[in-house]
Amino acid sequence: MSTVTLKTSTIFVSVGAHTRVYPSVNKMPASLRRKLEKTTTGSNSATILIADRKGKEELVRAIQGLPSSIPLRVTGEARRKREYREKMDKARSRRYWLEIGLIGVLASLLWCITIWK
Repeated sequence: MSTVTLKTSTIFVSVGAHTRVYPSVNKMPASLRRKLEKTTTGSNSATILIADRKGKEELVRAIQGLPSSIPLRVTGEARRKREYREKMDKARSRRYWLEIGLIGVLASLLWCITIWK
């Protein structure tokens, strides 16, 4: 008895509110293929391999905006970027509260000066 392995691929491409399905990258329109190649070569891109029915179900969940049951694996570069963003957010937050405090101190000083005369 022999087993038959069936290889299939499905490519979901969402542009705006429209989602199109293609059987392969070669079947996509040339303009859309160029746009896909341009956007998937940056630092914010990753390769997704869906190898089974569970993967397909997870992809559908992601398209529908539902939470995934698969834990997210973050690469080293993505982790460093996230940590840098968090660090910058904390610095902005500290600066904001420092500015608010400084305004409060200045307002208090002005009030004291006007009262003292």
